[in-house]
Amino acid sequence: MNSENNTGTIALTITFIDPDLKSEERDDEVVRLLEELSDRSDIDSVDLVRDSNPPDGNMSGLGRPIVGMLKALVRTENIKKVFGFLGDYLRSPIAIELEVDGDKKKVKLTANNPEEVERVMLSIEKLIKNS
Repeated sequence: MNSENNTGTIALTITFIDPDLKSEERDDEVVRLLEELSDRSDIDSVDLVRDSNPPDGNMSGLGRPIVGMLKALVRTENIKKVFGFLGDYLRSPIAIELEVDGDKKKVKLTANNPEEVERVMLSIEKLIKNS
């Protein structure tokens, strides 16, 4: 984070990775989580992740949503609350990729249960402090 602005932003890309879930079930999980996160005041924005290279002939100009993925923007001061929620919410394994303040350093972490979400949170805190 730069010294002019102590309020940084973290982009979280959350992917449901449970191999036992079919594509439709992963999408159902994403829709449920998207609805939950949309209602939270500690989330700046949340949306589906779309294919940035849609197939030729795609008339909408937007790619299809990628199966089982969403992206949320969170201010750094809210990250503990958001991960607390994710720990309580977690029903199936997820992969989390994050980017701090638009920094191109990306970190990919996985969590299969609430305890692992806590471990991920500690890793994120270290990343934020070192940014």
